[in-house]
Amino acid sequence: MIMTCIDVNNAAFILVNCANCWLGISLDYLGGFILFVATLSSMLASIYGDASEAFVGMSMTYTLLVPVYLNWVVRNLASTEMYMSAVERVRNYSKLPIENGAVKDLSGLHAKWPSKGAISFQNVTMKYDANSDPVLKNITLTIKPGEKVGICGRTGSGKSSLIMALFRMVNISGGKIEIDGIDIMKVPLETLRSRLSIIPQEAIIFSGTVRENLDPGKEYSDEELWQVLEAAQLKHIIAALPGGLDAQVSDEGSNMSTGQHQLFCLARALIRKSKILVMDEATSSLDPETDSILQNVVALYYRDCTVISIAHRVQSILDFDKVVVLDAGRITEVGSPKELQEMKGSIFASLIKASHQQH
Repeated sequence: MIMTCIDVNNAAFILVNCANCWLGISLDYLGGFILFVATLSSMLASIYGDASEAFVGMSMTYTLLVPVYLNWVVRNLASTEMYMSAVERVRNYSKLPIENGAVKDLSGLHAKWPSKGAISFQNVTMKYDANSDPVLKNITLTIKPGEKVGICGRTGSGKSSLIMALFRMVNISGGKIEIDGIDIMKVPLETLRSRLSIIPQEAIIFSGTVRENLDPGKEYSDEELWQVLEAAQLKHIIAALPGGLDAQVSDEGSNMSTGQHQLFCLARALIRKSKILVMDEATSSLDPETDSILQNVVALYYRDCTVISIAHRVQSILDFDKVVVLDAGRITEVGSPKELQEMKGSIFASLIKASHQQH
């Protein structure tokens, strides 16, 4: 499969280079023809007309620049056309329908919701498109307050789709999801997503200051920001930067390592004090040392909170209260890590075995 993709990419690359070579040669020939015509015309005008020798020399000199400018014009027209496709995409994105975040009734929603962290999936079915097959099929799962749940499965089993349903990135087509007894479809999107915390697989760092990245809404004091940075093992790194909390972060956090990106996202989650933390393969690209730091911080500061972890490294969820194994959009196994390891023919046991073989 990978070799086929490489072949397709190389074929397109070769075609582009061949087209550029052909364009260069064609423009050179065209420029040469224009130069010949201009020179011949100037000479005839000088012999049979009143054009001076200086005029002939000047016309030939300027005509020599024609191929250069012709090449420049053609290439810039091609670049403009390419950039226009980007503008077209932006226009298409700007016309996308806005997510329906309207709320019917907020009377039953407590100001500190969710205060417990109980989550209930009831026969949840989800499709990415109305005409596509469901990626989640009749998911029924109960997560108790403060429970640590690991979700694992092979690629394409529906792990990330389950989290997308929880955050309403894609609305479910059937069933119901409740948090502390409240149907999330009745909660405004902004409220729902602001009350949950997530550490994604690829951390997003914005250009700006450290303070703006941690607290874009300017809701917390400097003392609170330093506290979460210390908890995330980043205080000494930020303190060493010129300006501290007001130090500039490069575009996409290029002046930070991948591990520091994830710890920064952990600091964001810590400052919000959410009762529910979701980790979407947050440690898949981390070195063992940073992975250990993140796991220890989560275990310490979220010991009374609900934690859902999509596991790339199955070993990271061996200490969790419950493991949920997904396969083809369905829950196939649920239980403690010890129970699933001892179960005959367990998918979870096979994932652990495969992980040991890789290492």
